[in-house]
Amino acid sequence: MNERTSEVLAEGFTDLVVVCTNDRDADYACCGGVGGDEVAAAVREWLRERDAFWTHVYVVETSCLGLCSSDGAALAVQPRNEWYSGVAADEVPALLASVFGADATDLGAPA
Repeated sequence: MNERTSEVLAEGFTDLVVVCTNDRDADYACCGGVGGDEVAAAVREWLRERDAFWTHVYVVETSCLGLCSSDGAALAVQPRNEWYSGVAADEVPALLASVFGADATDLGAPA
C-alpha cells in the first residue's frame, strides 16, 4: 500500500464529484437504471469543456449513495458536503455551474 495524500494535494486537488452508477436487479429505482452513466459522462464533459478535468477536481463513479430516485442519479460534491438526488444528465451543466461557477473558477471554494 502506498499513502499518496501529499502527492495528490501537491497537484492541487480541491474537489471530488461522486456519481452513483449502481445498477441492480430490484423492484425499485437505482441510479444505473435511471441515467447514472450519462450523468457521470455529463460531469466529465462539463469539466473538459472548461479545461478542469483531471486538474483540481476528480470525478468518480460509485455504488449506492443511499439517495435512490426514479428521477435520476445521486451525486455528491466533496469536501463541500453537497448531496443531490434525481439528477438527469441535462441538469448537470446548471448544477455544476452553481457549485463551481460557470467557468469552473470556484474550485476549492468553501461551501
